[in-house]
Amino acid sequence: MSSCESSAISPPVFEGAVVLSLLAQLVTNYSRQVTPVYYPNHGGLEIRNASFCNVTISYTHQNENDLVSVETWLPVDSWNGRFQAAGGSGLGPGRFDLSYGNMAGAIAEGYATASTDAGIANPLDPYSWVLESPGKINEVLIRHWGGDILNEMTIIAKSVIKDFYGRPPEYSYFNGCSQGGRQGFELAQKYPTAYDGIAASAPAIHWAQWAPAMFWPQMLMNTMGIYPHGCELDLLTTLAVQECDGLDGVIDGIISSPTACTFDPFAHVGTSFTCIPDRRSMQLSRDAAVIANASWSGPTDSAGKFIWYGPNRGTDLSSDMTGTGIAATSCNNGSCKGNPIPLAYQWIQLFVQKDPNFDYIALTRQGYDDIMLRSGVEYDPIVSSSNPDLREFYRAGGKMMTYHGLYDQVIPIQATEQYYDDIRNYVPNVHDFYRFYEVPGLPHCFGNGQPTTVFDTLREWVEKGTVPSSIPTVLTDVYGKRNNRILCPYPERAIYLEECGDPADATCFACAA
Repeated sequence: MSSCESSAISPPVFEGAVVLSLLAQLVTNYSRQVTPVYYPNHGGLEIRNASFCNVTISYTHQNENDLVSVETWLPVDSWNGRFQAAGGSGLGPGRFDLSYGNMAGAIAEGYATASTDAGIANPLDPYSWVLESPGKINEVLIRHWGGDILNEMTIIAKSVIKDFYGRPPEYSYFNGCSQGGRQGFELAQKYPTAYDGIAASAPAIHWAQWAPAMFWPQMLMNTMGIYPHGCELDLLTTLAVQECDGLDGVIDGIISSPTACTFDPFAHVGTSFTCIPDRRSMQLSRDAAVIANASWSGPTDSAGKFIWYGPNRGTDLSSDMTGTGIAATSCNNGSCKGNPIPLAYQWIQLFVQKDPNFDYIALTRQGYDDIMLRSGVEYDPIVSSSNPDLREFYRAGGKMMTYHGLYDQVIPIQATEQYYDDIRNYVPNVHDFYRFYEVPGLPHCFGNGQPTTVFDTLREWVEKGTVPSSIPTVLTDVYGKRNNRILCPYPERAIYLEECGDPADATCFACAA
């Protein structure tokens, strides 16, 4: 192992790029509490008084006037011989707080790790980088954000690792969820030899569809002039759970078989209930039933034809349970207005309309149809990451694992199901290299039921050939009881064995299609 000095690291060489700076800095006494929110596919952990070499390399591409930086962290005393790259989140490709939490988890477990900013200085403020000027996107940064620099990050990190430790990593892994999940899919599709194993969960593939689809119920509320109170949507969610909870044979306050749930919100219009936050009695309105039903059904065009999927029944629509909901409203003194997810209207304003001042509240139904169409046409080639032809990744011996929550309130799980099924057209024995787990009760990426052994299971598969079957999870039911359960590889699901008698015991479940 070399010393943590810039002179000990050779600037990597790769086509079309010029390295502008290389800085190596020894970091000591580094401590951080890392929760599974920051370290998807893993359990939470605490890193204390760690020492690592931080090597940051900045470079530009010829004739593109960009500045991309890749940050690589190298454990000084405890390297396990492996590389685990960290994915991004939301519109952030990497090198911000969530990615740094991911990297902290990696070095705590002995991995060298890396992240790229894709040339985006402030990923949390898309208004600062998406547009060069009104009407014109920053094509270079959009392509970088879409993933054309992911392999460059890999090349740089592996070069730095080899220089620092005197040998390349024995195995290379990628870890992410949401945007990080999409990045993992992008790597498997376009750079099939870059990683031995990819943990890519709740993947934001089909980005150009699901991002504007999040605005669907908000557009309907605006055009119809109806804004149901969050309490009404929460009531409908509760009623749906009550009706469909037992379809899996277990009463736990969670819909584990959403495709079998046919709950009709209109049957409950007029139901009286108490809205606890407002401390008042209410009656469920037809407006609330309309918006809830449309949210679950997903966007359709003006002719009623399917555009995209909606979230499952049981998912948080109002944002009251998770902080994020596609049909959220804000209410004051009995008057409500729409409260859209920022990423939804930012996508419409900046990426599709290319106008930071576009009035998304005034968007018409026909205008929304047009936006959904143009979004796909323009951005599918850049950020779709949904090509199911993974033959090269399979032939290279790559392995991939995914978890996705059945209660994902941002990225509907049906798209991941569709993608997995489509892979079969190219690799009929998809199970030989890719395992996908659906998680009852889990919102987007983290929360109740989040599996914490995905990455370690992937590593066993890659390095020892231990083929994954079911994996464990802990699900807290509506009564607050912790239940040990299993997750089954899609298309199988966990079936409760009634004769066993204890739904909190994982051995009382078996996998079956």
